[in-house]
Amino acid sequence: MPPSIIVVIREDPRKSGRAVEALRIALGLGTGDNPLTVVLLDHAPLLLSEDPEDVIDGEILEKHVPVFKECESPFVVGSVSRERFGRDPDFSVQERSEPEIAALISHADRVVAF
Repeated sequence: MPPSIIVVIREDPRKSGRAVEALRIALGLGTGDNPLTVVLLDHAPLLLSEDPEDVIDGEILEKHVPVFKECESPFVVGSVSRERFGRDPDFSVQERSEPEIAALISHADRVVAF
């Protein structure tokens, strides 16, 4: 069984290009048979918004978004993120509580955090 990979993104995409770069790296890590989950914390759920105009490197993000939608890559966000951030309904998004996110991360074979 291939190792499970979780990419955790905490960067605010309005303040740093690291969030978009982390998403691009996640896309590369998810190729092949490795099950990939992307966990978006703090302001990182803005990467999934329908109108990412305030996102630094938004033009790079726009290139990679269709691949995540097509592959139905799972994203995990905090349970209050729906109230704080609008998001594109075409993404596969699961809302989880903080303890559930912590358990998910602790059970992964590999974790990369940004």
